[in-house]
Amino acid sequence: MDSQKEALRRIISTLSSKNEELQNFLETVDHTLTGLQEESGKVMSELEAELEQLSSALEERGAELRHIIKEEKQRKEVELQKQLSEGKFALLSCEELLEFANQTLTINNEEEFLTAAKQIKERVTMAPAFRLTTRPVVSENMSQFTVDFSAEKAGLQRLHFLPVPKAPQIEASRCVVCDNSVTVTWRPPSDADNGGDGSSGPVERYELEYRKTNRDSSVRAAGDACWEKLSDITETQVTISGLKFDSRFVVVRVRARNKAAAGEFSDPVALETTAFNFGFDAATAHAELKVQGDSVTWEPQGVKGHDPRLRGKENRSSSRSATPSPNKTAGMRAGRDRFAGESYTVLGDQDMTGGCHYWELRPLADWKSLSVGVAYRASLGRFDQLGKNTGSWCLHASQWLQTSLAAKHNNRAKTLDWPLPQRIGIYCDYDNGDLMFIDIERLRLLHVFRTKFSQPLVPAFTVWCGGITISTGLQVPSFIGSFLSTNRSLSNLSQ
Repeated sequence: MDSQKEALRRIISTLSSKNEELQNFLETVDHTLTGLQEESGKVMSELEAELEQLSSALEERGAELRHIIKEEKQRKEVELQKQLSEGKFALLSCEELLEFANQTLTINNEEEFLTAAKQIKERVTMAPAFRLTTRPVVSENMSQFTVDFSAEKAGLQRLHFLPVPKAPQIEASRCVVCDNSVTVTWRPPSDADNGGDGSSGPVERYELEYRKTNRDSSVRAAGDACWEKLSDITETQVTISGLKFDSRFVVVRVRARNKAAAGEFSDPVALETTAFNFGFDAATAHAELKVQGDSVTWEPQGVKGHDPRLRGKENRSSSRSATPSPNKTAGMRAGRDRFAGESYTVLGDQDMTGGCHYWELRPLADWKSLSVGVAYRASLGRFDQLGKNTGSWCLHASQWLQTSLAAKHNNRAKTLDWPLPQRIGIYCDYDNGDLMFIDIERLRLLHVFRTKFSQPLVPAFTVWCGGITISTGLQVPSFIGSFLSTNRSLSNLSQ
């Protein structure tokens, strides 16, 4: 029966996984359906706009051609109307002269006849009818405005959607994940892919989308981040910089765009983005440390103090300490695990049991004293301070009374002759026993501990006055390799 139960459990596990996969698939299909509706509405609107512009352009050109014909017609009409008017006047004058000449033939008096005949001769010489061109100055022919839009009509009948480029192909073997940047390389779609006739037009630019996920599947799972986009890429390679690697993979896809249209996306490729992610374990924080996201600040409940300038705050903070904040109240209930006394310490919430790890720390304004390092969780008592026992290693910086920087372990300190860094990188190679502290802004190795770690390690921090913020989800930077190769001879404190 036990074996049957175990087999049933395996079946249940398989069904659960399949159920989750199907749910994710249905969500993807539903999302695609919604996108299809939006996209089809968009392209329909674009089509109507293009047709409207085409119709407007056709109407505008038709109006121009009509205007040309009307102008020519009006010009000829003016010429012909002028000729018509002049012809009518000449005809009237000619008819009057003809009548006068006929009347002159009836005159019997010689002298009167000669006088009238002379007048007729003079009038004939000056008559408009004999000075008028009897041929129309323009013709009725308008054949120069004959049109044949059969070619244009055929062109309109060939109207179709723009051919779009085929999907590029991401070359996974050439993609590089380094220093919290992802460089993606792809092959452009070839003419053969696009039909061989170049009808889709040249690729003008590319669009790349990426998102973080903990699955190497292309199907978007519930809780996965949405796609983020990079546009107007003109090369077949792009680097996405400044990423926080807080997921197992970054999935990328790319598509080509010609003059006006974008093609399909390439098959998505999942690039592994391994990094050390952790947060502060608020349950371990000293009651006077406030944990908020990636930051820790010192908020005294009563000045116990070292700094006379802080004593004046005691009265101002007394009312606040009488009603502790929710974080502090919760901490007091779990006070058994909290650091206390003058150990203003908080631990990280993830163990290191092997491999290489890297994170960074920045002091906040008005800080006075801080420590950063690693520790065996079980080796620190509630009142223990970092670097003062065999199970903790740290870099200690102070601006209280005098400036100091030191590496501490097993209650021994090595003073470091270097300005207080504003950005500290911490590198831990658990397997080789290396713990390095780097001034990131000056790229200077501050100190390296070399030892042999024998228990799970946790990041550890001490803050007194002021605060710190940490950056996690960082890959081991490439410059660490040069420090490892050139600084093996540095002294260290280890036991």
